[in-house]
This record gives sequence, structure tokens and C-alpha cells, in this order.
Amino acid sequence: MQPIIVAIDFSNTSIHALEYAISMANKMKSDIHLVWVDKVHPQESVYPDTSNDSRNEAKKRLEELIAHYSPTLVRGISLDYKMKRGRIYREVDNMARLMEAELIVTGAHGISGYEEFWIGSNAYRIVTNAINPVITVRHDFTIRKRIARILVPMDGSMETLQKIPFVVKLALLFKSEVHLVTTHNTHLKSIQRITEKISQKAIAHLQKHQITMIEDSIVANDLTKAVLTYAEKVDADLIAIMTEQEAPANILLVAQAQQLINQSPIPVLSIHPQENFSLV
Repeated sequence: MQPIIVAIDFSNTSIHALEYAISMANKMKSDIHLVWVDKVHPQESVYPDTSNDSRNEAKKRLEELIAHYSPTLVRGISLDYKMKRGRIYREVDNMARLMEAELIVTGAHGISGYEEFWIGSNAYRIVTNAINPVITVRHDFTIRKRIARILVPMDGSMETLQKIPFVVKLALLFKSEVHLVTTHNTHLKSIQRITEKISQKAIAHLQKHQITMIEDSIVANDLTKAVLTYAEKVDADLIAIMTEQEAPANILLVAQAQQLINQSPIPVLSIHPQENFSLV
């Protein structure tokens, strides 16, 4: 399997993200590569400066993490690290591209604030910059043995279908139940039918792969709140959404994606739309 990239800065948030990635890697049979970044601007650095002393200290702490967590990996899976210099979100993306990573895992600070290090404040930048799927996880999320339920909100864009293949991959691997929920922010039936038609394509694809599935719908002005409420109601382990990399055509959808990542107590899987996509 392709490796998993984990952004690390030694905060509790990033350590928890590593522990989450280990639970994924053991099931996916993926190696894990930690990425620590010595940032361009000293005032943004994890340490007071970007001197050799700080890099040596970071190297020491990375090696301690490797020694501590390697025994928790199943046989055949490796855990290593890379030290980079530059913008965090760019270096994480560069490493993911170079390693042809399956997934990026990073900590998220949530609405209650974030630690003094860089993970929390850069989580959404990592999500929007990387072309790979990204899972953001809060430090207070209780890591579970498996991903039992995946919530997949569907909107009225064709791009929303692009998260389905990765959801299928995870659902097959973890034997997950998928809750496919059609979301509406209007009661106009003519507009709702557009989203429902798109959802039917996703349903057909899930059925093709014999994924256990529950269909539902939500109508709400505040879809972020409604999705999170639904996720908690069904005890979802993961929420799968789409994000944009460049100037978005739908500012509302992008704002909702950012709100969901920041507010969700449940890990969020973010997928970027790609050109020439076809749901086969």
C-alpha cells in the first residue's frame, strides 16, 4: 500500500494525529512518514529560532517518537521521518507527492483554540494545498479500533461524487457502514431534485461494491451544524467532504468545508476535485 504522511510538531494535537495514523496504517498496511518543518519565518517556528540547535533538538524528539511508536505497528510496517525547511503546508504536500502517499493525517485545533505550535493553525492550509486525501483529527477524539460508520454528505455539485471512490476503499477495508446523506439548504423541489439525482449516482456506485449503506436527507439553512448533529446522532467515525484548491466557484460550499473541519469533533476526510474525473 502507499504510505501515510503525518505532519508533526510535537504538540499533543500532532502526537494524537500520529496515533490515529497508526490505527489507519495497521489496517491499510501502509508505512508512515513523519514530516517536521523548520519554517522560513523564525517568529512562526516551533522553537525560538531556526538554528542548528533547534534542528538537533527536533531530530532527537523525532527519533524518540520512532522508538516509542514503532512497536505499536504490525509486522512489515515502518515508521520514519523527514526534516524539511519552508512553508509547512507546501512541504507536507511536496512530501506526499514525492512518496505517492495514500493519505495525509494532520491535527486540527477545533473551535476552542490551538496549541502554541503550528499544526492547529495550519490544518486547513494543509487540506486546501495538498492534492492527496487529508484526514484532520482533533486532539480530544477517542481513537477507535475501526471506522464503523462513515458519513458522506452530498451536495448539488458534480464534484461531490469524487469522494465516493476513496470512501468505497475505506468502507471495504474497515467493513464500514456508509451513511449517504443528501443535503439541501432550500425547500424548492426543483433544486432538491438536482442534488438527489447526483446522490443516485453515488448510491449506484456504493451498491455496485456491495457497501452497507443507509440513505437519508437533510434540509437546513445551516448545513454545517446539521451535518455535525447528524454525525453525532449516528455515532459516525468519519465525515467525508470535498474541498477546493483554487478560486472556488461556490464560496458557500468552501466556507462550509472550512467550518466543518474547524468545528467537527469527529475526524474529517477531505478530498480535492480532480479534472477528468469519472465515477466508474
